[in-house]
Amino acid sequence: MKFDMDYIAHHNALTETNPYFKLFLTIILLIVTLALDNLYFDVLVFVVMSIVILFIAKINIRSYLKFLTIPVAFLVITCLFLMLFFGKGEVIYETGIFGIVVTTDSFHYAVYTFMRVLGCFPCLGFLALTTPIAKILHCLATLKVPKIMIEIGLLMYNAIFIFLNEIDTMQKAQDTRLGYHSYWTSFKSLGALTSTIFLRSLDKSETLQFALDSRGYTGELPLYEPKQEN
Repeated sequence: MKFDMDYIAHHNALTETNPYFKLFLTIILLIVTLALDNLYFDVLVFVVMSIVILFIAKINIRSYLKFLTIPVAFLVITCLFLMLFFGKGEVIYETGIFGIVVTTDSFHYAVYTFMRVLGCFPCLGFLALTTPIAKILHCLATLKVPKIMIEIGLLMYNAIFIFLNEIDTMQKAQDTRLGYHSYWTSFKSLGALTSTIFLRSLDKSETLQFALDSRGYTGELPLYEPKQEN
């Protein structure tokens, strides 16, 4: 199942809920989660917001897990790095590799960082998966966020989908050529995918720029404005 965040944001039980409420709720929860530095509160936020996403917004659990997969993977790598190379204190584990050890301080630092960031993911997911990007950008514009930042956010959002679409297309092409039928061919296919995806994404981004220019792009992107009710 292909992950389409924009489709999910337009088709869930909370799509029509006030976007300002969702935006402010997300910001407040993020600030509190980052400021408290409390493991129990981090777990509580993760559980409660996950329940809201899955059972109130009624978003498919597979889509939610796909949303979490990539950031959690980067989070795990980051926390392992923190655990092995930062912090002082009593040594609790020796890796036996170039004197790299895990200390009480580094372990505490890694665990608290992991839980704090993990608690933030469903807060962001709540906003991203239940609110179309056009409504989010409109809210930011009415809150007087600089227009250049809004346009950069819009272009980055579009570029992310270009990037993901290219990955999906290339993986399907490799799969039809039996590129993943064994460990060795899987490694070769993954290497080929990694080496070409950025060039393909850059080419698509240039195509997007040409399309904007051909439609009279002058450096400012029009933003969504909801219809005023009479």
